[in-house]
Amino acid sequence: MSTNPVFERIKQEITDNEIVLFMKGTPVFPQCGFSAAVVQVLSHLGVKFKGIDILTDPSLRQGIKEFSNWPTIPQLYVKGDFVGGCDIVREMYQTGELQQLLSDRGIAHKAA
Repeated sequence: MSTNPVFERIKQEITDNEIVLFMKGTPVFPQCGFSAAVVQVLSHLGVKFKGIDILTDPSLRQGIKEFSNWPTIPQLYVKGDFVGGCDIVREMYQTGELQQLLSDRGIAHKAA
């Protein structure tokens, strides 16, 4: 079985960084409203995260969808686990589930 270099890169990123957001654009300049919304939630909670721009790498753009079996971007990973896309992250934030997840995983954040 050959290894998929894109999957290897994704695994490396989500292993090396506590919170990774695969997004369109960058945290400073999001290129879509959904990515911007997730950046806003994470920034509001004051958590450090790594934003990875899938627009600069077509193989990553397709690969992340296959890796997570999730059809849309952005995609949020916390401590190596796929959390979800924009709607899920926004809903989890509003219900307090996201803050609980961060606490459970030992990730410092501000109270909402």
